[in-house]
Amino acid sequence: MKPGFWHNRWHENRIGFHQAEVNRFLRRHVDALGPQGTVFVPLCGKSRDMTWLRDQGRAVLGIELSPLAVEAFFREQEIPVDRVGRGEFLEYQAEGITVLLGNYFHLTRALLGPVAAVYDRAALIAMPPAMRRDYAVRMAELTDPGTPVLLVAPFSLKDPDSGPPFAVAETEVRDIFATHFAIDILESERVTVDQDPGLAEQGLAWREETVYRLRRL
Repeated sequence: MKPGFWHNRWHENRIGFHQAEVNRFLRRHVDALGPQGTVFVPLCGKSRDMTWLRDQGRAVLGIELSPLAVEAFFREQEIPVDRVGRGEFLEYQAEGITVLLGNYFHLTRALLGPVAAVYDRAALIAMPPAMRRDYAVRMAELTDPGTPVLLVAPFSLKDPDSGPPFAVAETEVRDIFATHFAIDILESERVTVDQDPGLAEQGLAWREETVYRLRRL
């Protein structure tokens, strides 16, 4: 999946992966991110989860490929922002929230700096199968031993190549992360079409969302 794919999705406003509200699993399990410190949010889009985390007293550092998404985030949240070039990245600096505009796979530890935790609600499920292991390996390269990762990953019986967002099974999460991370399940919740009629539009009768707490080994 090339960067142009994501640029087109944001340009055409085909962003079904975006959630307008703060993620309910983040609210329930924010303590899994550990004590206060900088939370890294890969492929952050324009997620309101970032402002919620900031309001809990945490510094937030996101990375996003689409300039439309980043500009929309700061505009919609009415947050004043400064823009500073950092190599191939453009850094958006605001009080409590920093977003790097650029490619996650080009990010280095030196550029990222130390982070206390990682929150992934939309990154792994944005990756097609061929990219997911590389995503996990890069996450390990960017984090220190002991770093917690709060991962939310939905699964359904949809076509595995149909996405994004893609359905990611527990077996795959364990397969791609187990080399570098300890893995625990915090919660798993199945939603049926009766509870969420929007599933029918996706051709789904149900969707299961699982919340994982990973810990860098």
